[in-house]
Amino acid sequence: MTKLNSDLPVDMECAGDAEPSMESLDLRLQALEERLSELPPGGDDPLERARVQLEMGGLQHQMGQQEAAWENGHEAFKAFLAARDWEDAVQACEVIFKAEKDDALPALGQGIWLGVTYPIDPQVSIAMLEYVVDETPNDSDGAAVAAAVAHYIGDLRARDDKEHEDLAFYTGNLLAKVARRHSNVEGQEAFNFWIERLELNDPAKFLPRLRNVVDVLVQEEWWFDREALQAELPVH
Repeated sequence: MTKLNSDLPVDMECAGDAEPSMESLDLRLQALEERLSELPPGGDDPLERARVQLEMGGLQHQMGQQEAAWENGHEAFKAFLAARDWEDAVQACEVIFKAEKDDALPALGQGIWLGVTYPIDPQVSIAMLEYVVDETPNDSDGAAVAAAVAHYIGDLRARDDKEHEDLAFYTGNLLAKVARRHSNVEGQEAFNFWIERLELNDPAKFLPRLRNVVDVLVQEEWWFDREALQAELPVH
């Protein structure tokens, strides 16, 4: 099993992306609404409708239309779940989570479960795990576990050397940020000790701990049967 490389930079922060203008968001949303009106429920391609709703939900979130984003996220999720389209299902969970309704944390937990269980785009899975870092207290071991899993997934699923380098850099900085706020870690030697103390260098240790984080987020509000999905996997 691949193990976490603790030889990572500890003096960088993760960078964000620039936001598009409200006008451009509104124009794109109008185009999607027109497209959706041409795709009635129960049509020949329910996934096409779901993907339009997924993109609409993302735009609506950016425009402050949280109720509409939440509704589109849920409708899209149902279609993706039925079709076993796991990557889009995870992104629908993200839309629901960002709408900040009562089921935001269950949506996050289920998105993380799907994003770690299935070999989808590593950037999608890492984005979901990063929300745990953002949502938990500074001294939370859960944030450290989420960051370690993000680094592990980047190492495991990167599709080429360039993506591997980029993801390693990004998730390494995420881990360094968590180490600073968790234990005031500064310097490579202290960082290495922190990784070993929390057993973040062994997937056999930190992956089971992620299940506990997911259970806390979801509680009893599962939208699918985890055991049934696990039974379908080639390796259990």
